[in-house]
Amino acid sequence: MTRHRNSGFSLLELVIVVVTLAVIAAIAVPRLSRGSAGASDAALTGDLHMMRAAVDRYTAEHAGRRPGADIANQLTQYTDALGAVSATKDTTHIYGPYLRQIPPMPVGKKKGGTVFHIETNANNLPEKGGPGKAWWYNTKTGDVRANLKDTDMDASGKPYNTY
Repeated sequence: MTRHRNSGFSLLELVIVVVTLAVIAAIAVPRLSRGSAGASDAALTGDLHMMRAAVDRYTAEHAGRRPGADIANQLTQYTDALGAVSATKDTTHIYGPYLRQIPPMPVGKKKGGTVFHIETNANNLPEKGGPGKAWWYNTKTGDVRANLKDTDMDASGKPYNTY
């Protein structure tokens, strides 16, 4: 007489597998979330570098004149020697464009925003997250920053508006 053994897993084997998967998930999930936060921080750093370089190129081509209150258009369209904007290149609008588009804010409460807060006082710092405007630009100094509150910080505790 042959004995027939039921094939399958015992309850103990299933519990061991579930506990093992839970331990692996507990280790992996925090690492994955830190990776995405780090990518957003790197995107902000890259976007700021790109916009600051565009402001520098604009300033160099316009004989030391920085972009003004119309910075978004002045960096993404053609300009003449005085900074007047045109969507098309012609005999007077020969400079630029310096950016294809203003990058969307990659972090914080204003994530996805592309509008600038324009500051005209050289001594003022970002308005610490004023309404609706993701980027901060100072026409006197040429400084571009994230227009976020001091409480919007990266994983190391550094406020994004100080990048």
